[in-house]
Amino acid sequence: METNRHQELGLTDQDVLDIYLNMLKARRVDERLWLLNRAGKIPFVVSGQGQEAAQVGAAFALNRDKDYVAPYYRDYGFVLAWGMTIKELMLNNFAKAEDPNSAGRQMPGHFSSKKLRILSHSSPVTTQNPHAVGIALAAKLKGDDIVSFVTFGEGSSNQGDFHEAANFAAVQKLPVVFMCENNHYAISVSLKHQLACEKISDRAIGYGMPGKTFDGNDPLAAYAAVKEASDRAHRGEGPTLLEANCYRLMPHTSDDNDMTYRTKKEVDEAKKNDGVLTFANYLRAVGVLTEDREKKMEEQVRKEIDEATDYAEKAPFDDADTVLRYVYEEEN
Repeated sequence: METNRHQELGLTDQDVLDIYLNMLKARRVDERLWLLNRAGKIPFVVSGQGQEAAQVGAAFALNRDKDYVAPYYRDYGFVLAWGMTIKELMLNNFAKAEDPNSAGRQMPGHFSSKKLRILSHSSPVTTQNPHAVGIALAAKLKGDDIVSFVTFGEGSSNQGDFHEAANFAAVQKLPVVFMCENNHYAISVSLKHQLACEKISDRAIGYGMPGKTFDGNDPLAAYAAVKEASDRAHRGEGPTLLEANCYRLMPHTSDDNDMTYRTKKEVDEAKKNDGVLTFANYLRAVGVLTEDREKKMEEQVRKEIDEATDYAEKAPFDDADTVLRYVYEEEN
């Protein structure tokens, strides 16, 4: 009999069903986006398949009513768990005027929401790290009890923005949780060619902060690690560097041929640890996910995606004369 790990973490059966539902939503949205891209209906896909467990587990460990977040472009699971809707994600991918992220002006997966306290993302990778640190500094100066949470890939951990952000946050003891989603490939560059240390989290000691690596295919491990780091931040003990050890199951983007730098055998082997599948197995083993409940979840998600896709496809693009809006100051 599987040990009931989620109850040991203080999570209810409904909590873990909600976690799984958000992981399932992210996976099915991602799959639909690939179909739409191959049908010529959307121009670009940045996939998060294989990273949903870490993303959703992290979101559930934070205060979704108060904390500020700077997710990166693969974080469909995170933003869905944070409160963004499938309809909003589809509007973003179709680049329509109603897209709440940027009114159709940003690339897909470049999330932004003032209402949800999601910092606007930038195409140059890693810039979200100092932005998240800036939010944490402002919170400390104002005396606001919040946590600033930021995600990035392991390739980004080699950029200067990350090092400067981590160093400043540690020196100032700022309430930041850095979570590297190590999917083992910086586009086509494998992990073994990216760093000499064993783990991304090993770098934490150089900044004087705790570092921890966890199984990125397990949302409960993600929840536990982010909850511990968040609690530290709330106590005024400063930042933490976390590393979710996961694997990118799809090509870097819809424009990438990943078979030029890795093998199908390697990808198929990684799929055996796919968090969407393994967490479903766990929930079945502890008697939380029944066959009937799983069927209803799939039907609910499919219906929501179908409706969101139809709506976004028919929604209007923004007017051409607004192309410079949000770029230059407009006269009143």
